[in-house]
Amino acid sequence: MAKKVKTDAATALEGLLFDGMTVAAGGFGLCGIPENLIAAIRDSGMKELTVASNNCGVDDFGLGLLLQTRQIKKMISSYVGENDEFMRQYLAGELEIEFNPQGTLAERLRAGGAGIPGFYTKTGVGTLVAEGKEHKEFDGQTYILERGIVADLAIVKAWKGDEQGNLIYRKTAMNFNPDCAMSGKVTIAEVEEIVPLGTLDKQAIHTPGIFVNFIVQGEHEKRIEQRTVRAA
Repeated sequence: MAKKVKTDAATALEGLLFDGMTVAAGGFGLCGIPENLIAAIRDSGMKELTVASNNCGVDDFGLGLLLQTRQIKKMISSYVGENDEFMRQYLAGELEIEFNPQGTLAERLRAGGAGIPGFYTKTGVGTLVAEGKEHKEFDGQTYILERGIVADLAIVKAWKGDEQGNLIYRKTAMNFNPDCAMSGKVTIAEVEEIVPLGTLDKQAIHTPGIFVNFIVQGEHEKRIEQRTVRAA
């Protein structure tokens, strides 16, 4: 049995990080983000990173931590509206952005993991998203070519995992995580609980362990991005 279980995030990342690498990070806002692995990447000091993720967290949490330390060179994202530092760096020409519709980004990650180098989609035709991309006609309709994403490293967050890296995500924290897990040349999962092999219901597993190289159990703050309450 391959020893996939690591003691902590920093240990799981040993020997995998380098300047200029591409990282695919699961999560949506602050929901289901691999917060321990993000913090460990910050502490590593790696720079010039390209990060594929739905967004970049908030100013002081999630991927926003890597913006604070100027470790991100480029974001491949679909939504960037909750981070003031993101906006400041972009408008100042300090940060590159490749905007993707959310469904396109999810499919680019999934395609990369499935060995599909590219696919055609109607989404984005006639907009800035389509600029510089190959256009092709199918049945009288125009489509644009999108490339699959294969990341040097994928980092994901799951609810439970076993010693072989089989993962179960919980509710909306599933979001981009399964697609990111597929897309990495190396994938690391941080989970709330590691259970013995054979404990998980086979029918409930979302990401098979074949996609996961290392797994680590961590403590998670699970910060709420926007707290909305009803008047008493």
